[in-house]
Amino acid sequence: MSTAICGNDITSSCLYVSAIAAFYVGALAPIVLLIVALILYLYRKIYTEVVEALPLNGGAYNCLLNSTSKFSAALAACMTILSYIATAVISAKTAVSYLHSLAPSLPVIDVIIGTIIVLALFATLNIIGIGESSIVAFIIFLLHMLTLTALCLFGAGRLFDGFEILRANWANVPTGWDQLSIALFMGVSAALLGISGFESSANFVEEQKPGVFRKTLRNMWVAVFIFNPLISFLSLNLIPVGEITQNRDYLLAHMGRILAGDSLHILIVLDAFLVLSGAVLTSYVGITGLVRRMSLDQVLPSFLLKQNKVRGTYHRITIGFFLLCTSILLLTRGCLLALAGVYTISFLGVMSLFALGNILLKINRKELKRTFRAGWITVLVGLCATMTGIAGNIIIDYKNLLYFLTYFIPTVLVVGTVYARIKVCKSIVYLENRLMDKIFIWQKNKTPTGTGVSLENRLLDRIFIWRSAMIDKIMDISTQEVLVFTRGGNLPKLRRAFDYIVKNEDSQKVYVVYLQSEKDDEVMKNLKADLEVLNRTYPEIDIDFICRQGSFGPEVVRQFSKEFNIPINNMFIGSPEEKHRFTIQELGGVRVIF
Repeated sequence: MSTAICGNDITSSCLYVSAIAAFYVGALAPIVLLIVALILYLYRKIYTEVVEALPLNGGAYNCLLNSTSKFSAALAACMTILSYIATAVISAKTAVSYLHSLAPSLPVIDVIIGTIIVLALFATLNIIGIGESSIVAFIIFLLHMLTLTALCLFGAGRLFDGFEILRANWANVPTGWDQLSIALFMGVSAALLGISGFESSANFVEEQKPGVFRKTLRNMWVAVFIFNPLISFLSLNLIPVGEITQNRDYLLAHMGRILAGDSLHILIVLDAFLVLSGAVLTSYVGITGLVRRMSLDQVLPSFLLKQNKVRGTYHRITIGFFLLCTSILLLTRGCLLALAGVYTISFLGVMSLFALGNILLKINRKELKRTFRAGWITVLVGLCATMTGIAGNIIIDYKNLLYFLTYFIPTVLVVGTVYARIKVCKSIVYLENRLMDKIFIWQKNKTPTGTGVSLENRLLDRIFIWRSAMIDKIMDISTQEVLVFTRGGNLPKLRRAFDYIVKNEDSQKVYVVYLQSEKDDEVMKNLKADLEVLNRTYPEIDIDFICRQGSFGPEVVRQFSKEFNIPINNMFIGSPEEKHRFTIQELGGVRVIF
């Protein structure tokens, strides 16, 4: 079932990536798609190490949250948000384009309107509470695999008719090394869109049984390795490159009509619409979970957590996502290549951050127990490949970067404002104080004009109310508490934990919990001495030390969360080691900070 959900996402790219690759490199498209599959093989190992070490939903956001600062993780989340936006838009637009191929006489503007209708439909379904069904996903995936297999079999049958069209396409391949290398560079950069969706399994790993995640990565890689190059090769043997690019919005449907007439054409159109619509729904479900997690972690505004009273869904997140998707669709005018460029930059950014997170885990969380380790060469080559892909997509068309920044920068500004909200609130209070002082001075020097409440007094009352509300807001934020579990007296590690809290949290109250299986006066003495040093080092933080009998584990985490009314995501630990029997997933979302 997990393979079905992820497979629908990644194999939906089969519907458009062959045409995009052919647009940039012509007959070299199958080779380019094989290179992309090799890059994906590297990321299989990178993802396996990170996600099996930190098996929590959130993908790159969760990885960086547990290996570096919260703000760095928030930047990764901003990239993921843009990836979800681009996924929804390009999937909806391509789905409608395939339907449009049944009636090509309709104007192109109907495709734009149809795309907005599809986005609105799935926004409504998400608000109503109809999410992903594993059974439905499996049925769609099975239909999709059968449809692609049927297309490939019909295409393979045409190989017996000769290779005249393929030879004609190959005749246009550049022969000079300079031209060839540039074509391959551009082609690989654009074709990396064919592995979009690979990160989807990491976003719902908590719902998977142990060992399933690695299998989903393998199955997705096999599907990409087989279908993308094969479909590209068959299309080049069937259709001239110029015709491929002309029908790039619905290439597979066009192939189906040539190979087997209207019956296969209609089957591919319906299959494409179902699979791509499923990718739209996946985006809505994914963005809801990510934004909710970020809001709970105080990275995005808490008003996004408002739930629908009838359905219990997060309608504000859904409506906001729909508006963003519609705006980028209108901004790019539905151009597949422009949408693909934005999509590829954001998606490759997420993958690159995952590779960077892998490196940070190796450096900052050496003790964290792992079931798999990706080699340094694998990680560095994978990172260089995706970063090169980002550069290539910017070179292909600089507008791709402008479209990307148009949405990325405002998202970062929102996250940055929430992240620094204490400083922002204090700045507002400071300005209000200065304004009140100015009014007092002006009122003092003013000549009395009669009785009644003056305009300046009414203004002072209003500013005072705003100032009081802002101070209350600061107090609400700063009174939030966090809890740190420690294994004993280790001042350097405790100092790292408190440095993290000061830089990433607004809390001024920290509980330090030490659990001992048997009484050890020496450890207690060292730990209390360390805490005295921390009290002097961080005078702004109220440190409350708690020592109890017991062993650390999932039950203890839940017990302390309930007793002190502290969310589990505000509870911090050091890296679990190989000797520990529990996993990070079993702890329910505690954060690894040292």
